[in-house]
This record gives sequence, C-alpha cells and structure tokens, in this order.
Amino acid sequence: MGYYKTIDGKKYDGEILELAESLVDGEGDGRISKADAEKLFEAVRDGNSYTDIEKDTMAYVRDNFKWTEAADEWFRTEIRKWAATK
Repeated sequence: MGYYKTIDGKKYDGEILELAESLVDGEGDGRISKADAEKLFEAVRDGNSYTDIEKDTMAYVRDNFKWTEAADEWFRTEIRKWAATK
C-alpha cells in the first residue's frame, strides 16, 4: 500500500498527490490535460478498488488543480463507469 499525506488533518494518497503535482509542473499551461487525467485514472485503478482515501484525494485534486474541460469530463465519466463495477 502506498503512503499517505496529511493536509489540514485529512489523509490523502501521497502518490496520487505527487503525480498530480508533477503533471502540472514545468511545461504546458499548468492545467491537467486529458493525457494527465488518464495517468491519474491509472494511479487510482492500481489497487483495483476505489478507496475512500482515493476518493478524498481525487476530490482534493479536482478542487485544487486546474483541469481542462475535456480532462475533467473524461475523468468523471471514466471513474464513474469503473467505480460502478467495484
């Protein structure tokens, strides 16, 4: 199991947070693109279940990072379809 990062007293998935930070660092416009969203989706799926900590982490990433409209729509659709099978 991965490690956790605590922000304002709440536990988050540290690996997903680091991935999100690395995706918006450096090149590009600082937004999460569809390709970035696919990487985040793979990181969530790696444990083959959508845990409460992963849900909280993705809510944090959605609230605290800028997403392109296409990335946001794609991610929400894919996570909903995948989570429905879990």
